[in-house]
Amino acid sequence: MPCSAFVVLSGVRSWLKDFQVYLEWPCLRMLFLGFSAGLPLLLILGTLSFWLREAGIDRSTIGYLTWVGLIYAFKWVWAPLVDRLPIPILTKVFGRRRSWLLFGQILIVLGLLGMAGVDPKVALNQIVWCALLVAFGSATQDIALDAFRIESADSDRQAALSATYQTGYRLALIWSGAGVLWLAARVETGSGSYDVDAWHFAYFCMAASIGIGVMTTLLSKEPVRVQLAKVRNAKEWLHQTLVEPFAEFICRYGWHAVIILCLIAIYRISDVVMGIMANPFYVDMGYTKDEVAAVSKVFGVIMTLVGAFVGGVLTMRFGVMRILFLGAILSALSNVLFAWLATQGHDLHGLIWVISADNLSSGIASAAFIAFLSSLTNIRYSATQYALFSSMMLLLPKWLAGFSGAFVDAFGYQAFFYGTAIIGAPVLVLIWLAIRLHVVEFKKHDAQVAHQQ
Repeated sequence: MPCSAFVVLSGVRSWLKDFQVYLEWPCLRMLFLGFSAGLPLLLILGTLSFWLREAGIDRSTIGYLTWVGLIYAFKWVWAPLVDRLPIPILTKVFGRRRSWLLFGQILIVLGLLGMAGVDPKVALNQIVWCALLVAFGSATQDIALDAFRIESADSDRQAALSATYQTGYRLALIWSGAGVLWLAARVETGSGSYDVDAWHFAYFCMAASIGIGVMTTLLSKEPVRVQLAKVRNAKEWLHQTLVEPFAEFICRYGWHAVIILCLIAIYRISDVVMGIMANPFYVDMGYTKDEVAAVSKVFGVIMTLVGAFVGGVLTMRFGVMRILFLGAILSALSNVLFAWLATQGHDLHGLIWVISADNLSSGIASAAFIAFLSSLTNIRYSATQYALFSSMMLLLPKWLAGFSGAFVDAFGYQAFFYGTAIIGAPVLVLIWLAIRLHVVEFKKHDAQVAHQQ
């Protein structure tokens, strides 16, 4: 065999070996748990905005209601309790991580069932309260699940776990987005008119879908528990629970923590702010539930899978920071495509291209970003520190997104989508700065993690 052919064949085998990691049980488990984590998000934000717009709720109100999602931005407040506090009976039977997972999943189911029995036209406040319950349960599940994922494998497998987690998460976004629209369209009785019973049926099906996460939690093993120092009194417990996780991160990175935290705070700003108005945009442009569902279900799923798996492999091959930079550029460009689509009227082919590009870029960016966040945590405080990072990721974007409806009313969709692309520009500067720190700081962290394990 010629030398060049042998080199090519070896390279192909090397890539195939990298992809085989996705067949390992920890990765497959993260696929199902990622689905459970991703399901509630659109049901209280994106898909709910489609429902509310179809029910005649104005865009400004829809925008402000997205502040329900700010609960995710404050999950670091009770993350220390999830890290340390046992749940009576549940923790004894299932262990620390799985008991909190089940607790969060139960709250999600109760909230979704509540939404499935209310018409926002006549009881918008009840929808809001049920959405808050779903958000709290979902945030609690996220805290426990992030810790479960980080503790389930060593650092060189975190990118793969992140990719399968993100794949399950984004598949759930397809099901809770396109799936809800498809289910509602199947049972609605009117010809394009508002049918609240159709939405109730769809949300009931979503509540049942959380069963995937519940079954996976029940069938999984509790990860090996990290031994924590014994606590002698309440003051010491509060210090270890509330102070140490945050102080450890600041001490580890020093002033570099400022750059890292700023990057975390704005990395997803383009996607999050744009996503709030995506469904009202589809409604106002005349796309039917079936059209949006079909495009998202087929092209969205394919490009999500491609983006997440390719993003995971690229991250392992070329490093987290390079793929973070690539993902930030792709996310901004996909928002520009939405601005173009706003000028095309009812263009189904254009919708296919735009949704495909958006899902591909989001898959790549998210896989790298989750691996980045995971690499920052100290395994002793995995739930609390990761909750802090993921909370910061949402705080500014969710707050800014609350004004998205008012912005669209004042300036139109095209200006809005261009604006969401532009506000992502500072992300590139912060990634460049973080790359300069990566060689020293992350090597230090890797050594610390290895020592802890």
